[in-house]
Amino acid sequence: MTAITQAQAPILTRKANIKTGQVPGNLAIWAAILAEMSEFAVMFIVYFLAKVHNPEIFASGPLKLNTLAGTINTLVMLSSSFFVIRAVIAMRANRPVASARWLWAAAISGGIYLVVKYFEYRWNTTHGITVETNLFYAVYYYITFNHFLHVGWGSAAIVWVIYRINSGAYSSTEHEGLINIAVYWHMIDLAWITIFPLLYVIR
Repeated sequence: MTAITQAQAPILTRKANIKTGQVPGNLAIWAAILAEMSEFAVMFIVYFLAKVHNPEIFASGPLKLNTLAGTINTLVMLSSSFFVIRAVIAMRANRPVASARWLWAAAISGGIYLVVKYFEYRWNTTHGITVETNLFYAVYYYITFNHFLHVGWGSAAIVWVIYRINSGAYSSTEHEGLINIAVYWHMIDLAWITIFPLLYVIR
C-alpha cells in the first residue's frame, strides 16, 4: 500500500460506513441510551402531570430558581458536546494527542457542571428551597439530581476513554469506545437542553 493510499484509508472507511448506513456506536450503547432516555421520558411525564394539577405552583416555582446557574450549565454542556465532536474528528484524522486534549476539555466541562450544580443546590438551601418546599421543587430536585449523576459517570467514562487513547488502544479506523462515549454524552446534553427550559424558563 502506498503512502497516498494509507493516508486515504480512513477517509475511504468513513465513506463506506456512510454508504452502508452504519449507525455510530455499538448495539450495547444504544440499548443503554434507550433505557436512559426512557427514564428521562418518565420524569418529563411526571413533570407535565404534576404541572397540569398544580399550575400555580409550577408557574411561580421557576421564578425562585437560580437561572444564572442554569444558564451557565447550559453553556457548559453545549461546549462539552462541541469538545467531544472535535475529539472524534481529531481521532479520525489520526491525531490521538489532540483527541485526548479535546476530551480533557469535555471532562473538565463536566466537572464544572457538577461544581456549579453543587453550589446551586447550596444556594437553594440558603433561600429555603428544598425537596419539601412544594411539589415543583420536589420534581426539580428529582430530575436535576438524576441528571447530575449522569454527568458524573459520563465524565468518568470520558476520562477512561482518554486513558485508552493514551495507551494506544484506538486508531483512526478503530475507536468504537470513543464513539460510544460521544453518543452517550450527546444524550446527556440533550436531556439537559430539555430540562433547562422546563424547569427554569417555562412558567
